[in-house]
Amino acid sequence: MKRLLLLLCVLISLSLSAEILIPMDSSQSNHLKAYGVAFNSLKDQQTVKWLLNYRGGSFLASESQAVVSLCNIAGVRYETVSGSQVAAILTEIQESNMEVLVLEKEPRIAVYIPPNTLPWDDAVSLALEYADIEYDKLWDEEVLQGKLNDYDWLHLHHEDFTGQYGKFYGSYRHMPWYQNDVRVNSEMASRLGFAKVWQLKHAVAEKIRNFVESGGFLFAMCGATDTIDIALAAANTDIVDAALDGDGIDPQYQSKLDFERCFAFTGFKLKPNPFEYEFSDLDASDYSRLRGAEADFFQLFDFSAKYDPVPTMLTQCHTNVIDGFLGQTTSFFKDKVKKNVIILAEVPGMNEVKYIHGNLGKGTFTFYGGHDPEDYQHKIGDPETILDLFKNSPGYRLILNNVLFPAAEKKQLKT
Repeated sequence: MKRLLLLLCVLISLSLSAEILIPMDSSQSNHLKAYGVAFNSLKDQQTVKWLLNYRGGSFLASESQAVVSLCNIAGVRYETVSGSQVAAILTEIQESNMEVLVLEKEPRIAVYIPPNTLPWDDAVSLALEYADIEYDKLWDEEVLQGKLNDYDWLHLHHEDFTGQYGKFYGSYRHMPWYQNDVRVNSEMASRLGFAKVWQLKHAVAEKIRNFVESGGFLFAMCGATDTIDIALAAANTDIVDAALDGDGIDPQYQSKLDFERCFAFTGFKLKPNPFEYEFSDLDASDYSRLRGAEADFFQLFDFSAKYDPVPTMLTQCHTNVIDGFLGQTTSFFKDKVKKNVIILAEVPGMNEVKYIHGNLGKGTFTFYGGHDPEDYQHKIGDPETILDLFKNSPGYRLILNNVLFPAAEKKQLKT
């Protein structure tokens, strides 16, 4: 067997030409922009391979001046490796808990984002723009018109799909930005034929669920993670307090929840009080326990690259311990996560999971708790994060793993 592998290595080294290796271990000068190099190489019809678990999830591209130029412009470190070095890398991968995934084509990316962007930033939009990855913006009207069919990957902005305006009523109902948010959403609901904003948002949630069932890739962070499942479980049930929409909540709202309709969560109880900054009991946010990013760390799980390529891909990083960060939805209580959902990262010693993934129909969803991986407690009105100060951010790498996930050949993604 060893002789056969040696012969195979020799034959491969003779047939392979030099390639460009973009290392993703601690030697990389700009991890975040490396994803943009991979994306734009695919866009230029260059061959890109993702080397799972090899040096932090490195990329291997055909040697070309185009790829070199992309790296130089972005400040991304790369190495030119000879055919024999490529053969040695592939042999190491073959003999270890590593795998090679061929990236076929750049994914078509959409970000669900309201036109009246609220006064705090969205980590995914920041990451995409910093890495120079193209995306389109769409909102309720485009979703209901079926425009999601034009995309492979959808990110949910920090949106409240329950129609409760982010549960900001108690603290911010007199603020102009909050009042404008109510007005914009109410006008959109009326224009699209809905009597209530919550009815519009629940309909949008159903369209997003259909998008995933049909083969789409969904990625959500912060409040979008739990509110879309709440909206799906509630369906046509009114769960919005009269203070927000003028009429009362269905008194049987809790018993009418259908958890089978949810992506990831089950058995949660709603908190409809408009003065309570929480949607349900599935969120593990604890604002009384502000210990700081390092103390609130979470840990990535290890997966078999050959047998579990999808969770392996989603957890590629140069460290498996990542500083924590808060959000309206910071993390999820483990006992509220469905049994068939894969836990990608957890808070050690706690009943909290931070990062989860699952399948629905032909598609997948990934939920990531927290608001901004490099801003422990981002507050309304705070300035946006300058990613050039965090170009090697492990927390932001997890976001960008998801962006490239749909580029992999589907036949390779055995789950």
